Amino acid sequence: MPGSKLDHGNVQGGKQWGRLKEEQNVRLTEINEQVVANGDYKEYDPEELEEKLVAFKDQFMEYDLDNSDDLDVTDVSKMMEKLGKPKNIIEVRKIIAEVDTNNSGTIGYNEFLQMMLGKKSSVLKLILMFEEKGKGCAKPDGIAPKRSLEEMLNKPNI
Repeated sequence: MPGSKLDHGNVQGGKQWGRLKEEQNVRLTEINEQVVANGDYKEYDPEELEEKLVAFKDQFMEYDLDNSDDLDVTDVSKMMEKLGKPKNIIEVRKIIAEVDTNNSGTIGYNEFLQMMLGKKSSVLKLILMFEEKGKGCAKPDGIAPKRSLEEMLNKPNI
């Protein structure tokens, strides 16, 4: 299983972490460009595919907590917790096994893309798709506007 490239003994590792994330961003962007150039997913419009790839790259980087370019058991467990769907280790390993095509015990970026763009359905794909749909609903910010009692009584509930 790949390990973190981060020196955990360095207490001032913010700059190092930022550099590692930027390097990962470059690597994953190159993979995205290869996917578009290869025409692997012809069922998608090229512009739509590029938008999806950028979103998937950002999502993958968000959940790759150790910057290893793989989502391991820890990463997927934290992902499930963050999405409000906590799973035990056995369930997480089953989720990874559904997606892991090279039997590494982790989900690499190419496997992640195959899962998200391919026709095969998996538990992780469904959870991530519903998470994206939930983000689409904008919640109001700030203080509610002042209204009179008459306005509130006459306005139907929405």
